[in-house]
Amino acid sequence: MEGMNNITKGSSIGAHGVVPDKFRAKLHLEAPTVEWRYGKPPTYESANHLFEEGRTKVWPKGSLEETVQNAVKSWQVEINNKTRLQDFNTINPQKFKFFVNGREGLTGEEVVRIGTFNALLKSALPEELHHFKAHEETFESAHNDFKTCFPRGFAWEVIEVYSPPPLITYKFRHWGYFEGPYKAHSPTTELVQLFGMGTLKVDSWMKVEEAHFYFDPAELFGSLLKGNKIAASFVSGCPFSDAQK
Repeated sequence: MEGMNNITKGSSIGAHGVVPDKFRAKLHLEAPTVEWRYGKPPTYESANHLFEEGRTKVWPKGSLEETVQNAVKSWQVEINNKTRLQDFNTINPQKFKFFVNGREGLTGEEVVRIGTFNALLKSALPEELHHFKAHEETFESAHNDFKTCFPRGFAWEVIEVYSPPPLITYKFRHWGYFEGPYKAHSPTTELVQLFGMGTLKVDSWMKVEEAHFYFDPAELFGSLLKGNKIAASFVSGCPFSDAQK
């Protein structure tokens, strides 16, 4: 969900061609055979700046909270940027299921195909009450909308961990600044925040077998839809992830 994931044009430092990321330690050590959705590993410089500037917790190095936070950030990198489950290091592909607000679970292949935005924001409400119409969106259209409205990224942090592996339970916070248009709504430049709960069922190698997320999408859309309506000709194209393109 830092998720809202954006991708930058990557820096070229070191043998692996990208800047080492202190919150996603293995990102710059990926094998050259990995198939990236945008042709290269993502970088998160802007989103990391937003994260460090706006986070409410600074967890001790090596603590359970820091471990969980960085593990989820690494998982978000893969689910948003890799196209083949065989390239994933953070999940057990044979068992992985993705659950949102108690709905039926999705497989890893399904999430990679439709994108995390569509998986996370699909609603069981009557269609006339949908803030986000997942059935009309593609991976790219949803990604581009959220990248546009949160140009600095949509940062993500763990604010509490309630239980350790093998069933990790945690509370999270997502935030960003609504500085670009969201569909037909003009930006307000205001801080947008989203809070929720998550659980990760992991195996003995810390690979995720089940990921459950619980949150209220109205927290997000209540902020994005308050912007004034703008003419369709000015509407361009925001991740549940925090990278940038």
